Amino acid sequence: MFKKVFPLSSIIFLRFLGLFLVLPVLSVYALELEYSTPLLVGVVVGGYALTQAIFQIPFGTLSDKIGRKPTILFGLIIFLIGSIICAYSTDIYTLMFGRFLQGAGAIGSVATAMISDLVEEESRGKAMAIMGGFIAMSFALAMGLGPVIASNFGISSIFLITSVLAVISMVLLFTSVPTPPKIRHIYHNDSKLSDILKDNNLLNMIIINTLQKGLMTMAFVLIPIILTKPLTEGGVFGWEKAELWQVYLPAMIAGLVAMGPAAVFGEKKNIPKQIFLLSIVLFLASFLIMGFTTSSSVFVVGVVFFFIGFNMMEPLVQSMISKFAKVHQKGAALGISNSSAYFATFLGGTFAGLYLDISDRGTLAASVSVIIVLWLIWTVLKLQNPTRHSHLYLDHDIVDLDKLTALENDNIAEWYINETQNLVVVKYVTGAIEEEDLQAKITL
Repeated sequence: MFKKVFPLSSIIFLRFLGLFLVLPVLSVYALELEYSTPLLVGVVVGGYALTQAIFQIPFGTLSDKIGRKPTILFGLIIFLIGSIICAYSTDIYTLMFGRFLQGAGAIGSVATAMISDLVEEESRGKAMAIMGGFIAMSFALAMGLGPVIASNFGISSIFLITSVLAVISMVLLFTSVPTPPKIRHIYHNDSKLSDILKDNNLLNMIIINTLQKGLMTMAFVLIPIILTKPLTEGGVFGWEKAELWQVYLPAMIAGLVAMGPAAVFGEKKNIPKQIFLLSIVLFLASFLIMGFTTSSSVFVVGVVFFFIGFNMMEPLVQSMISKFAKVHQKGAALGISNSSAYFATFLGGTFAGLYLDISDRGTLAASVSVIIVLWLIWTVLKLQNPTRHSHLYLDHDIVDLDKLTALENDNIAEWYINETQNLVVVKYVTGAIEEEDLQAKITL
């Protein structure tokens, strides 16, 4: 399974590394551009996510028509062009256009669909967790490298590196990513938005994904601006830009260390709810610390808390959505969740920039903390850990599909046909039915 997922996850890793490299420093460098204001800087930081949200569904639809690989290639080309425009921007509006273009290559939903094509159902949750882990690793690595590269070579160099990463991703796409088998899913009714939002677990995962991403861009507008604001202009810390690595490096290390155990306990022990609750508490502590402390050391602790919370969540989010969604809801649920998260990414940066224009960090931290507390209470009351499932694999030639269709009930979550391997795959609730009994009821 890992061999199937690794090449595609590597492409996602490189793409997100390119996007994340600029996050720790973009707000403070963008303030120096012509026509810049804190509000416009916030739009620039989260701008890529607005177009990501808009183009997620069109790219997913396109991949169904022309194939996954051509669609991913098209998205990477758009991302490459946007990165080059950003690299040579001299004013805030050109940089904003480049960021919008970076996000327009919205291949996230296509990559998720391709993993679903490549990986057997019982391993799909692990595959989603691996992809989430790669994203979390790119996030952590970028936090350490971004400030160092920007301080030594300028922020334009980061966008040029991002362009190179896009080209490497294109090469990997056609040299390492396997061609997926042909899968025919048996959907028995249409997915409705109302049904997804009425499911407490799915709604919770959409909320978790949305708020996590919104808080991420909010943090990356605030952290460098707060730390580097000169003392003569009312700043508290007065750091130099070249010193930003001192806050991001320990946060990066802590995030990487926390990510592994969180993924293991969340997946293998089946306790994602507990992991999410701990992450939310860390987000709350992080924003309160960053909003009110006057100590550089304590501020760094707040940033470390944020990174730990983010990296504990990231490997589990996509996996849990795919587990909670019913067979006919998976694509819609992932699409809604990702689009909502990207809109929140854009709004988080814009909201933080606007707040810096009209208020102060303490008021912002207090406002965000109220939202996080409500999020925590909602998750405690509503989210449940997923039901465990098992899988039965049978040769298509010995299965009576009419019997299988007639047998369907709450204990059979999904069944589909792997036409490449000529298999019928039945997913059922572990312990609710014996495998031998199930096989006897659906075979010729």
